[in-house]
Amino acid sequence: MNLAFFIARRMAQPAPGNKPGVMERIAVVSVALGMAVMILAMAVIMGFKREVARKMTGFAAHVAVTDIRGVNALDAQPVRRSAHVEELIRRTDGFVAMAPYAVKGGIVRTADAVGEVMLKGVEADYDWSYFREWLVAGELPRVGGEVRTKDILLSRTLADKLLLGVGDKVEMLFVEPGEMPRRDRFKVAGVYESGMEEMDGVVVVTDIRNVQRLSEWGPDEISGYEILTRSLAGADTFARTLGRTLLYDDAEDSENLAVTSVRERYANIFDWLKAHDVNAAVVIVIMLVVAFFNMTSALLILVLERTRMIGLLKAFGMRNGCLRRIFLWRAALVTLRGLAWGNAAGLGLCLVQKWTHLVKLSSEGYLLSEVPVSLGWGWWLALNAGFVAAIVALLVIPTAVVSTVKPEETIRYE
Repeated sequence: MNLAFFIARRMAQPAPGNKPGVMERIAVVSVALGMAVMILAMAVIMGFKREVARKMTGFAAHVAVTDIRGVNALDAQPVRRSAHVEELIRRTDGFVAMAPYAVKGGIVRTADAVGEVMLKGVEADYDWSYFREWLVAGELPRVGGEVRTKDILLSRTLADKLLLGVGDKVEMLFVEPGEMPRRDRFKVAGVYESGMEEMDGVVVVTDIRNVQRLSEWGPDEISGYEILTRSLAGADTFARTLGRTLLYDDAEDSENLAVTSVRERYANIFDWLKAHDVNAAVVIVIMLVVAFFNMTSALLILVLERTRMIGLLKAFGMRNGCLRRIFLWRAALVTLRGLAWGNAAGLGLCLVQKWTHLVKLSSEGYLLSEVPVSLGWGWWLALNAGFVAAIVALLVIPTAVVSTVKPEETIRYE
């Protein structure tokens, strides 16, 4: 039997009519508050990372293959479709799916407003799963059929700004340096809302043949390929591997091709997400410090309240190490009580936000229109275990006060 744990557990059971001390309650509340705040901070940060990464994947896939002169450019040099290049892409480890695309910058104009857009053309085999999830009105545009349509899919942001609805006709202007502007009219087939203002404000999706015609490209000329890999985490590795493959390939089709991951193309967004890791670390450290000082105060009070017991146990021959373990176990039990309440509060608030979307955000400043939360067993267990281990380890120092208690002084007048 673990004697130290047995005594600590008996100490945790108050005598009939007695209630836990004020300091013990403060310690429990401090631990509970700290754990709830840490769970909320981690859930929100993980939610931001997951949602932003997922939505960026919906707009730009994991990896893009473009002409080296057209990386991050709207009106880029065209890439000629090649069965050889497509085979090299498919053979690269981590490949899942691929779709050709074409983009062109333009200006959408109505009688009430004007806006800059990126017209993105896709084919029939394009993965519509993300836009189908975001669709709020109308239907997805018809693309890839025998008859080329003028259907477009635009965001609610643009629709509200331009006062457009499903079925409305809209005119777009495409300006080339030194040339007369080109005009074309499109029909709004559907309206989507991803909640990501930076992308919603510009992306308009249509048939790839519309973009090719406006760019005066042939049917085998495209802006590049969008590639989905097994996961976003492996996108950078996939891009480097495919880039080396194309670099050392001798075929003319693979010349002047650049491979970039979504992290590279939108480095500002992903760097902004990395900055949140620092915020999470600061929150965790502050909560640990607050909980430690409160637990130290509570532990010292417990030791002072039990000086007679400590003196008697020392008189019976118990060593200082065992006495320290008694109070470490006592502190651990108080910490676990606080963790139980903190987890209940933190997880409860996360679930409320996840189900009700109660807390909203300004999408202009935070990219998303609501606070996202993501709960995972891995980081949740690590957070709880790390919190308990850190608090108990830090409390080894204040338990040294046990060794200063002298039996002859504490039980002299008893």
